[in-house]
This record gives sequence, structure tokens and C-alpha cells, in this order.
Amino acid sequence: MSSPLLPLIENYLREAGFWHVANIGRGCKLDPKLISAFIKWWRPKTHIFHLPCGECTITLEDVHLQLGLSVDGTVLTRFAQSAD
Repeated sequence: MSSPLLPLIENYLREAGFWHVANIGRGCKLDPKLISAFIKWWRPKTHIFHLPCGECTITLEDVHLQLGLSVDGTVLTRFAQSAD
């Protein structure tokens, strides 16, 4: 996210335990060529990357390890609507 969050949204993210996710990637430079390559290798029908070295997919465990999100506990199932 490039701009600061509204205090109300920040509070909701903190309460839900997702505040750190909103800060992931701040200050990191994205590599457009790498992103383009992954887009080219992604197969939406099978949800798999077809890489030159073989097939690969993203699992819930990958998300847990990379983002530090909890995969145990209560499921968050509320409806959310955004004005933007």
C-alpha cells in the first residue's frame, strides 16, 4: 500500500490480526520482468505455475510461512464492502 491507511481501517486490520499484512512490501521494489514471467507461466484453470523446471503451486502453508498469517482459529466470514 502506498498511502497511509485511515485510522478506522487500521483499527479493523489490527483487530482482525491482519495489520502486518497491510505493511508487507512497503519499501520493496517490484521487478516487472519477473512478474511478467510469472504471469506467463501461470495457468488459471489448474492454479499452477508451469515453470521451465517443473510445476509449482502456492499452498496455504506457503501463505502462512511467507505472510505469517494464522491458519488456526476462528474463520473470518463477514461480508465486507468497499466504497472504492
